[in-house]
Amino acid sequence: MPIAPNDTRALSAVPTIPLDNLRLAVLLAISLHAAFAGVRVSLSLFALSLKASPFTVGLILSLLALLPTLFSVHAGRVIDRIGVRRPQLAGTVSVICGIALAFLVPRLEILFVVSCLVGSGFMLFHIAVNHIAGELGQPRDRAMNFSLLALGFSTSGFLGPMITGFAIDWIGHRRTFLLLGGFALLTLVGLLARRMEVPRHHALEPTGKKRRLSDLFKNRTLSYVFLASGVLSPAWDLFTFVVPIHGSQIGLSATEIGLILGAFGAAIFAVRLAVPLLLHRVSEWQMLIVAMLSTGVTYFVFPLVHGMPLLLTLAFILGIGLGGAQPMIMSLLYTKAPAGRAAEAIGVRSLIINLSQTGMPLLFGALGEALGMTPVFWAMALCLVVSAYFAHKF
Repeated sequence: MPIAPNDTRALSAVPTIPLDNLRLAVLLAISLHAAFAGVRVSLSLFALSLKASPFTVGLILSLLALLPTLFSVHAGRVIDRIGVRRPQLAGTVSVICGIALAFLVPRLEILFVVSCLVGSGFMLFHIAVNHIAGELGQPRDRAMNFSLLALGFSTSGFLGPMITGFAIDWIGHRRTFLLLGGFALLTLVGLLARRMEVPRHHALEPTGKKRRLSDLFKNRTLSYVFLASGVLSPAWDLFTFVVPIHGSQIGLSATEIGLILGAFGAAIFAVRLAVPLLLHRVSEWQMLIVAMLSTGVTYFVFPLVHGMPLLLTLAFILGIGLGGAQPMIMSLLYTKAPAGRAAEAIGVRSLIINLSQTGMPLLFGALGEALGMTPVFWAMALCLVVSAYFAHKF
């Protein structure tokens, strides 16, 4: 008999992961995500240094999400079935291979392959580590678990781009890839040194019932969560993709661009520290609406500013707006997912996000090349404000 998602008595009978395993998972996620976030910056700046056009840069970055777009749902189903260890190992090895290739063959055409390897590898790891966070404790604990994991990603989101910016200025693009590979290697060593696994959920699945992707979209709350992810993800991607191009066009150094991206990551870290307090005062949907509105207004102003102090301030405001939404989305997603299909639901969210990450850099790059960066910022601002209006009706 399947276990209902809100049946806490049944869930309490399922073995959970020790808390120290979650802490280790967060530390390993910080290390691998620092490498991934650094590679995003390094790919764009290295391609620009090789005289690539904004469209080419957008194509390279879109490949970070191409294979995840095709395989994220299947990856989630596999993780539901076989557990997290092997997918985590495979994903980490893929990231290491991609970074090593960039170091060994530093040519523009190779960056397309690097992007595919790093993006697909991190997708596997990301779904698995979120599954670990969702499996620990009772449903009421999940928001806090995802907040802890989100804090880890905030730390790496701050360190990765900032370290990459300084490293490019000091040691060059090629050695920066080597440095980022060291972070990924630390994750692999940690995974090999200690085995982490979560309970498998064969017993939770209704027998004789075929899994259909449409089942997940029939749940009204899940559908709105997927929609919110699909809107907020391009807003996040816009910042990480356009800021290096916009910064280069207005004469900022790689260090200054890294500091702006680091300020964004620092704000995400700060707002996620406050999540435990916010959980008692505002609902998940209120946080999403505030995130959309504040991000939309900030994006309207951003291309009009050229001074570093104001750019850092705006980056921090964007980080606050976008950073608080992700733990709430993940908590809703995991709680409302059908029994035994939580990782699959995470995979669907990853699919939606990766579709955005595949298409948006191409769109941003094409619009930026044709019209400049300002219309790109303003189009995203309008989309966010309109989405906030419709989200208010939920």
